Amino acid sequence: MYNSQFLKTDKDIKKSKQNFIDNNNVNSKNFNEYELNNLEYEVAIILDKRSYFQYYWSLLKKKQLILFTFLSFNDYNLFTLKFSLFLLSFSLYFTINGFFFSDDTMHKIHEENGAFNIIWRIPQIIYSSLVSSIINMILKMLSLSEKNILLLKQENDMKIAMKKSKEIEKCITIKFIIFFILSDLLLIFFWYFISCFCAVYTNTQIILIKDTLVSFALSMLYPFGLNLLPGLFRIPALRAKNKDKKCIYKISLLVALI
Repeated sequence: MYNSQFLKTDKDIKKSKQNFIDNNNVNSKNFNEYELNNLEYEVAIILDKRSYFQYYWSLLKKKQLILFTFLSFNDYNLFTLKFSLFLLSFSLYFTINGFFFSDDTMHKIHEENGAFNIIWRIPQIIYSSLVSSIINMILKMLSLSEKNILLLKQENDMKIAMKKSKEIEKCITIKFIIFFILSDLLLIFFWYFISCFCAVYTNTQIILIKDTLVSFALSMLYPFGLNLLPGLFRIPALRAKNKDKKCIYKISLLVALI
């Protein structure tokens, strides 16, 4: 008797969810990967039929800079801005690594006769990668327009959508202007700093380049490992039978933000 009541309740829940999808004309084909990744649990459990690898790949194309720039085609971001962000990011890593060359670093390089010892350079490489990643997050907020456009896409009322479109257009325009001004100023500063650094520390140029390549490669590689985690929560939560896994699903959304 208890089991039949449970099945009936579960059936009613599924029917309610399905009615929600039908009444709102929700179709997975109308969503891009970012929208699918951020669906409400009640909608995602019906619409999101992707495998673990498909979900993992969608996260990589958002979090890994090279994939995001050259392989993420179905988003609402301008390619020119994504490419500008990519070039700016490499210049940023180059400059930040130069900032971490202290007097102790120069002394150690002198003791090593200019040899590149990656073991004692690891802390500086990690620090520079973290600082560069934080600055990159700020630059992404200014250069990407997807979240703003999705706010308009989610509006069903045409009159409200027209009103919102003007506000969103103004917001995006201001963001882009700030991004271009900031990126130009940063590039001028990067050029000046690196030129001075290489002119003063002529024997350290190769080590700086190696440090930059290692820290940049580290930032390109860690998303491959970090983004394995969200799917371990999300996929079981969406595939569970006769159980509400909304809490686990929310955990996957939080982990995906890292």
